[in-house]
Amino acid sequence: MTDKIPEFDSAGLLAIGDYEVTLAELRDSILVQGPRNRIEYPTWDASWRLWLVDHLEMMVRQLWLVGVDEIYIDGSFVEDKDHPNDIDGYFVCDLDRLESGELERDLNLLDPQKIWTWDHAMRKPYAGYPKAQLPMWHVYRVELYPHVAGFGCGITDENGYELEFPAAFRRSRRDGKPRGIVKLRQEVDHD
Repeated sequence: MTDKIPEFDSAGLLAIGDYEVTLAELRDSILVQGPRNRIEYPTWDASWRLWLVDHLEMMVRQLWLVGVDEIYIDGSFVEDKDHPNDIDGYFVCDLDRLESGELERDLNLLDPQKIWTWDHAMRKPYAGYPKAQLPMWHVYRVELYPHVAGFGCGITDENGYELEFPAAFRRSRRDGKPRGIVKLRQEVDHD
């Protein structure tokens, strides 16, 4: 197992910090394989977490193909939840490309399911879930949101101030405690 991502802290969160890993390193990390102390996590669902990462990879490779290289993942996937519902994340992009629809168009040209949209009207309910989900969630169980510096994400802090994704995604939704985040980096081919 790779040591690039540390064990969970005492609150069950990824320790504060940014952990840069390749997809291969992510698959071999605690976030997929589980904590070293398996007695404390007898129902750790490594096969489900691996399935999520396989689907994440499809989306991440599409982002890389259109020139997006700053991609971060978090959510309950970076916590000690045995079976997280999904993987959440964000990526840094250019405002003009996002506003013009060019980014969404380019991504949908690559994806056979045409899942790339952040239009609230495209959200659909899913049995047993309190909120409707985006098409990407229904197909891949992954939600990746575009981030443009200086723009809020709709998530507020304890004082009601809207946060940007980099700040919002570094806090646990269950209790607001700070936690780490994972940055994905492309593997380098050594031909």
